[in-house]
Amino acid sequence: MKVFLIGGTGLLGLSIAKKLIEHEHEVTTIALPPIPSQAEIPSEMKVILSNFNDISDSELMNLMQNHDIFVFAAGIDDRIQGKSPIYEMYYQYNIAPLKRFLRLAKYTGIKQIMILGSYFSYFDRLWSNLHLSDDPPYIRSRIEQSKLAMSYSDSMIVSVLELPYIFGAQKGREPVWTFLVKQLQKMKLATFYPKGGTTMVTVDQVGVIARIVLENKLSGNIPVGYYDLTWKEMLAIVHKGMHLHRPIITLPKWIYKIVLKRINRSFHRQGFESGLNLLKLEQIMYRNAFIESEDRKELMQLGIPDDDIERAIEESIRLSIDFLKDETNFVRMKTN
Repeated sequence: MKVFLIGGTGLLGLSIAKKLIEHEHEVTTIALPPIPSQAEIPSEMKVILSNFNDISDSELMNLMQNHDIFVFAAGIDDRIQGKSPIYEMYYQYNIAPLKRFLRLAKYTGIKQIMILGSYFSYFDRLWSNLHLSDDPPYIRSRIEQSKLAMSYSDSMIVSVLELPYIFGAQKGREPVWTFLVKQLQKMKLATFYPKGGTTMVTVDQVGVIARIVLENKLSGNIPVGYYDLTWKEMLAIVHKGMHLHRPIITLPKWIYKIVLKRINRSFHRQGFESGLNLLKLEQIMYRNAFIESEDRKELMQLGIPDDDIERAIEESIRLSIDFLKDETNFVRMKTN
């Protein structure tokens, strides 16, 4: 297979590229510079370092021609905070470029596309009473992204990987989990956290899952999850990575709601907004966000390998600590 990949030097995109190349598939990627000096970029991958917004449609079509598959591993996640209304930013980075690339992919004859999405789209279906698609800007953008991709399913094989919490790190690139490390560093005598949990995977597993989905031509919204941990279980591993020796105390929901309201008021005064609606966040954080076994059965039967989730979590945390100590040696997350 010949794969055209957007974001192939990022944390997830690089993992996907490596797994595809290991199985003798060809990969071409457009990625934002710079690449971390420590990043292990396969020599077989053709890398075009550029902002795709600076490349014309005709140039993109020339690059995309003769490829079988298009993979979109770019965009911004729920960590983003910005000026209100923040949905405009999510639209700009998660939806607008996808509209363009899908149109060009169809025009150039690409027959299969894959989008890296979010498991919040899955929980919007599972927890329909929460109406997640109505409000939180990040979740709304991922759901609309999925709907956009599926609108091409009459002419192409379309898959959207609904990805959960992901652990693992790329040396030299700003880690995902710095926000959690900063939260815990502010707490002194104990760690206070909601009651709930999440499903998760490692970075390496994402690469394998993407390859398997593409090779088997799976289509539709594909919820991804392998390890199910409560917040307490996850934080116990995080504590090890941070060398913390203190209790983890479940925060009563009413206290958590007060904290979120205070943060929300502070954002409002500054004209800022979070990607997740803070006034609704407790409805998510106090649930076990685990994917139903039937909904991941097909993917698991195709042979997702086990991995060391504890190692991946500790690796993520240690790199986050290094980043917070000295950001100068890291490539920062970019939105342009």
